[in-house]
Order: sequence, then C-alpha cells, then structure tokens
Amino acid sequence: MQECGLAIVGAAPPRHFGRAGHLAGGRGLCYDTAVDLFDDKPEPPEPADGGGERPAAHQPLAERMRPRSFDDWIGQAEVAGPDSPLRRMLARGALHSLILWGPPGCGKTTLARLIAGQTDMAFQPLSAVISGIKEVKAVIDQAKARLALKNRRTILFIDEIHRFNKAQQDAFLPHVENGTILLIGATTENPSFSVIAPLLSRCRVLTLRPLDVGELVTLLERALRDAERGLGAGGWRAEPEVLERIAGLSDGDARRALSLLEQCVALAEADPSLLAGDARKLTVASLAAMLERKHLLYDRGGEEHFNLISAFHKSMRASDPQGAVYWLFRMLEAGEDPLWIARRILAAASEDVGMADPQALQVAVAAYQAFQALGLPEGELPLTHAAIYVATAPKSNSVNVARGQARDAVRRHGSLPVPLHLRNAPTGLMKQLGYGREYLYDHDQPDHFSGQPTLPDELEAQEVKFYEPGQFGFEKEIRKRMDWWDAKRAERRS
Repeated sequence: MQECGLAIVGAAPPRHFGRAGHLAGGRGLCYDTAVDLFDDKPEPPEPADGGGERPAAHQPLAERMRPRSFDDWIGQAEVAGPDSPLRRMLARGALHSLILWGPPGCGKTTLARLIAGQTDMAFQPLSAVISGIKEVKAVIDQAKARLALKNRRTILFIDEIHRFNKAQQDAFLPHVENGTILLIGATTENPSFSVIAPLLSRCRVLTLRPLDVGELVTLLERALRDAERGLGAGGWRAEPEVLERIAGLSDGDARRALSLLEQCVALAEADPSLLAGDARKLTVASLAAMLERKHLLYDRGGEEHFNLISAFHKSMRASDPQGAVYWLFRMLEAGEDPLWIARRILAAASEDVGMADPQALQVAVAAYQAFQALGLPEGELPLTHAAIYVATAPKSNSVNVARGQARDAVRRHGSLPVPLHLRNAPTGLMKQLGYGREYLYDHDQPDHFSGQPTLPDELEAQEVKFYEPGQFGFEKEIRKRMDWWDAKRAERRS
C-alpha cells in the first residue's frame, strides 16, 4: 500500500490558491452544471467551505453536521491535521489526485469537500453506484469546456470508485494526466485491488481509519450543542455514559453515531415516558428503555446481534417466509447493516437452497446489488424480495455437503497428481512426457460425452461421490442427467 501523503503526479500545475485557503476569485466550492458553465455569475458556495445557506431541517443530522472547514474536522490528524502533508500541500497550492481509502463514516466525502473548498476549482461529484460511462463522459466534457472558457480546473470526486469497471476507470486517465481534472476517489475497498494500476500510479492514497470512541463522543457533544445545524435549539442534553454507549455501538462510523443519536431523540419526542421525568435529557436509564421497548439500538458485536441473524437464517431454512420477513425487519429497525443481512441471504441461497433452485443465488446477488444502488428505505424491497424467495424455494444442502467432503479429501490425500490425459501440453517436451495423451474432446464424442475419468487415480479407484443431488426442485432434473451419464460411463468401461 502506498504511504499517506502527497506527491507530484502527471497533471498540469494547479492554479494558485488564495491565502488561508480562501479563493482568489471569491467563488468558494460550487457545483457547475451544463447550463451555468457559460454564465459568468458567481456560483453559490457549498457549506463545506464555510459558506452557504443554513442546512435544511429535513436533512439527516449526519448530513447537517458535516464539517464546514478544517477547523471543524475531528480526528484523522495524521491525514488532515494542521501539520499533515495534505494541509501543507494545500497551503502551497500543490494539490494532486488522491484516493481516499477507509471504512464507512470515516470522513472520505467530507474530506473531499473540504479539499475542494480550499481551492478555486469547480467541484463535481459522481457516485459510481448510480453513474456510468455516459455520465463520466459528460462530466469530462464539461471540465474541458470550463478549462477552455474560464481557465478553471475541475475536481472530480468519485464516491465508491471501486464500483467502476476497468473501462470506466480508464476513461479518467488522459484527463488526469493532462490536468483537465483533479481526481479524488473514495473507496472502502483496498485500492491495490479495486483501482486499476495505471490510475492508481497517478494518485496518492490517503488511508483513513475508523474514529475512536473519544472522537465520536466529541462529535455527538457538538451535535447536541449546535443550535443551527444540530440539536441545540431543542435543548437536548445527554449523560456522558449515553454518548459513550452510542459511540461504542457505531463501530467508528461518524454517520452511524449521529444517526443513532437522532433516532434516540426522535423516540424520546414521540414517547416522553422514556425520559423518566427529565424531558430534555437522555439518561442511561432512558437509553436502556429505548433499547428494550423499541429495539432501535443493539450491540452489533453482542449476543442479540447473533441471536437475530440466527433466527433470520433459520427461518429461511425452515421455509417460513413469515418468520424470515419478521426477523429481517427486526434487524433493519434495530439499525443493523443491511449489507450484512444481504450477505446472510446470499449464504442461505447456497447453503440451504443450492442446486434445488439455482435461481435463488441469482436473486440474492441481485438483491445485494439493488440495495447498493437504492440505499434505504427503497432498498428494503429487494432484501424482502430475496428473503421471501429463499424461504419459499425448495431446499437442498447438497452443495454444502459436497464442499465439506471435497475439502476433507484434499486434506486427507494431499496433492495427488493430475492425470496425464488432463494436463496441458504446450511444449514438445511435455508431449513427449505424455501430457494430454489420449485426451478425448467431449464435443467430438457421441452424445457430446466422453466418459473419461477426471479425478486423480487414487480417488477414481475409490469411486468417491462428493456431490449427490437431492430429491426436490431442480435437483430432480440433475439426478436424471447424472444417472444417464453414470450409465454411459459404465457402458464405455465395459
């Protein structure tokens, strides 16, 4: 992995930034569009650079509380603190393309906005979840026109950049190299594997870590005090233990911590009896009451987490869609990570349905991808769809049994040699040694079936069977095929 920090990459020299991060032209952070690209009127500043209108009350607390300047930034001092390489480069006006790598809620998007707020560049965000090559080309065209007409470069921020395929990532390369855009990509995946090498070589990787409990508590305290963007106007307070508990439940995710605090306040407003007489103070007792009565919060690393996911999986295995849907929403309402639930549906589709209905795995994969595209609340629909499908599908654990038996055979027998007729023979020497000799190409045989053995000789002699199809669903058809093939093999041996 590349070290944190910045270095010159193959891009044109950036324009000069104003003193103390202010812009020479006074524009601030903006979102350019195809319409206002040719309009000389100043673009409205974004909240990330310290300007902008008061955030809308309907926005989630986590969105309202995004830092407006580096002075508001909490944690990650090694990446974005006053003495960090990033801040020193910004002060000198020498910013270059970046990949921000870190877990959810660690500040990747916020950091990109703060960086843009320190420059006189336009800021254009794209999400790789919902954007394709068409949107990428449109943004590049706008950036070219902006540079030609206004001599103004563009910061292109790609959230979830690892979701772009190779062709989509390739599209950025020439424009990063010639300085048309300055790319900032955000990813939760290791960029060594998720970002193409040519693009990665032109960027520097900044690694962000999860926030610790103390940093999250500071963030929650700020949200309670802030009367403009936070909960301060409502006079809400909280015992220190409550904030520590919420921080502990958040797994280093600032967005999750603020969302949990907001949900606690919403519950207390809806049911004042949870506050035990103090109408504006969240206490340990009131938090416990909310946990018990609303099942809103629970420790994702604790017993209840595993109890609920176990009940959910076993309901699908038991072919009970009622139980599956109930436990699904118990977890969603409790704040469980929906992708964790989606992964459990994927596991059940293979482990408990398997070849009895191969379509079940496709439905589960589609639900996982659909949730990533939709998010909450619409993403609840494909999760429900997949849970019901898996619960009502015919059941077979033959795939799981085959996996276990094949692994045991490998461990028991070690590295048995590949039969010579199955080996490739790309050289003359290998052909002389018998590699590939007597191999029968199945499509040249009657019925497109050769019947030749494919297991190592020792296992072939034992007539081992790893996969045995079940009696239900699609496996009835598989059983017919396998019986027919077995009969053909017996004919050719005799």
